[in-house]
Amino acid sequence: MNATPALASLAEAAGLLIRWEDVHGTPRIVEQDTLQSVLDALGWRAGTPAQCQQSLQHCLHERAVPSLRTVQLGEPLLLDVEGAGEWCDERGHTMPATRARPGVWVVPEQPGYWRLRVGQDEHAVAVAPTRCFSVADATGLAEPRSWGAVLQVYAARRAGDDGIGDSSAAQQWCERIAAAGGDAVALSPLHAAGRIDASFSPYSPSDRRFLEPVYAGTLEEWDIAEDDAPDPTPADGLIDWAGAAARKWHRLQQSYQRFTQAPEALQRDLRGFEQEGGAALAAFARCNAAAMGQRDPALQVHAQWRAARSWQQAQRRAQEAGMALGLIADLAVGFTADGAEAAAAADTALRGLVLGAPPDAFAPDGQVWGISSYSPDGLRRSGFAPFITLLRAVMRDRGGVRIDHILGLQRLWVVPHGAGSGQGVYLRYPLADLLNLLALESWRNRCIVIGEDLGVVPPGIRDTLAARGVLGMDVLAFTRAPDGDFLPPAQWRRDAVALTGTHDLPTLEGWQHGDDLRWRARLSAAPAADTAQAMAARREDVARLARAVGTDGAAPDALRLAALRQVAASPAPLALLPVEDALGLRGQVNLPGTVAVHPNWRQRLPSPLPLRTLDRSLQQFAAARRRQEH
Repeated sequence: MNATPALASLAEAAGLLIRWEDVHGTPRIVEQDTLQSVLDALGWRAGTPAQCQQSLQHCLHERAVPSLRTVQLGEPLLLDVEGAGEWCDERGHTMPATRARPGVWVVPEQPGYWRLRVGQDEHAVAVAPTRCFSVADATGLAEPRSWGAVLQVYAARRAGDDGIGDSSAAQQWCERIAAAGGDAVALSPLHAAGRIDASFSPYSPSDRRFLEPVYAGTLEEWDIAEDDAPDPTPADGLIDWAGAAARKWHRLQQSYQRFTQAPEALQRDLRGFEQEGGAALAAFARCNAAAMGQRDPALQVHAQWRAARSWQQAQRRAQEAGMALGLIADLAVGFTADGAEAAAAADTALRGLVLGAPPDAFAPDGQVWGISSYSPDGLRRSGFAPFITLLRAVMRDRGGVRIDHILGLQRLWVVPHGAGSGQGVYLRYPLADLLNLLALESWRNRCIVIGEDLGVVPPGIRDTLAARGVLGMDVLAFTRAPDGDFLPPAQWRRDAVALTGTHDLPTLEGWQHGDDLRWRARLSAAPAADTAQAMAARREDVARLARAVGTDGAAPDALRLAALRQVAASPAPLALLPVEDALGLRGQVNLPGTVAVHPNWRQRLPSPLPLRTLDRSLQQFAAARRRQEH
């Protein structure tokens, strides 16, 4: 049933998209029942026309008085207030405020968080740079040709790692990539997970403001390396998440108990870390300790300190090895509804709604991710405080950040708890404000920003992101002409990162052999004829790629290496090579839409590493990047 006029007006004001286009460009209209369920979850009563009208008035009034206004440098601030004014910066310094004309104020020329004082009133204003910090800013080159690798942190190996990758293993990869001429290693999410079980996903964190201690490696000033410790990884090469987490927490407990013996400088550093973390760290520690059945929240504080310092150490070593960027963090789109971030979010979080995605190229049946996020109204009411805090947390001690599903800065697909993905609706977010804050924090932390702009992409959003210095993602599988042929490198975007693949796609080797299609067929019990048809289409796709990269693919590894060179030849300022493709592996990191039936987020890198394959891959990738400089 279509929405009534009163319901449609409220839905529009609340930010719901009644009409939208799917991945095929087909117009869709959201049913009235879905709109009412989502509006109710957002706190806008919509059961009757009178309730819709009352909620609409409340909604419009709330939007009229924002807690924080954002504006770009050089833009006017529209604020209709009378009287003499002054600007006050974050250090308390003031300067006279001027108007260009009535209701239009000239903003300061220095980016930052300002307060405009007019009479007894004070208005918070964030003045943002016009664009984010860039690869060119980081390298000092007008047209950089940087490259790096993508590492699933948990998959990396080192001696004495207790069966799971950590910052020390990532540090070794940084040194390896730097030695080959690379500038960056992009990491899987490091967010605090809370209790870890067998179905763990790094994209379903308890709290994105804090780090997962299981990934904390050794501290050079304190730990003794245990190179002779046996590798507890099972014979199948898959991570036992619960077992690995238990072993890591046992080590953290030992470190905590003997920390009175640590050098005084380290003890002072821990005390300073706890003081800086303040009430937020204390609340997180209590919440996480309760969730994990731990009696002493101080252990959680100690573990956070170790995690922060070990990744700080890894970033320092990466830069000392010559990397212009070093570590690139990954910011997940949301958090679990029962985790520490949700508890701290109070009324700024979505309640009764979970995030997901309508059908797209990744998941033909759509997805329900089972995680929550902040509500657009909650962000506005709080002056965007949770978003600012989150950006500072993930950018600290990093050279860049990849924002998962950056399209969520404009709209998110929200689904009532317990409903299917088809019963969702897009919820709009204040994109201009969020981009202003992103650009401001990007420069403050000297952090480049990469946005995962894949899936159902709204018209114009890529141009908007590019204008603000947010790099998109050009992935080989999707960078094609309308007829399906792969685009030559010269036609790839200059304002995007070039990649051979992502964690949600098959590896180059797996794609070439149709491994993902076999998995899908096995899990869906598809008819043999359908599978045969899909495999035939894949063989044609493989032939298309072979023609595009100039190889017949007959020689072993020829197509993979040619594909690496194709991506590296892109005009992108940064090209990233997933470690799995550099090693020639076939296992897919994550098969979207599956839980437990596919070994998602569990595959460790081989031991020993096929170093000849790796070295050859890195050499070819680096050489193709260098050739494009001339």
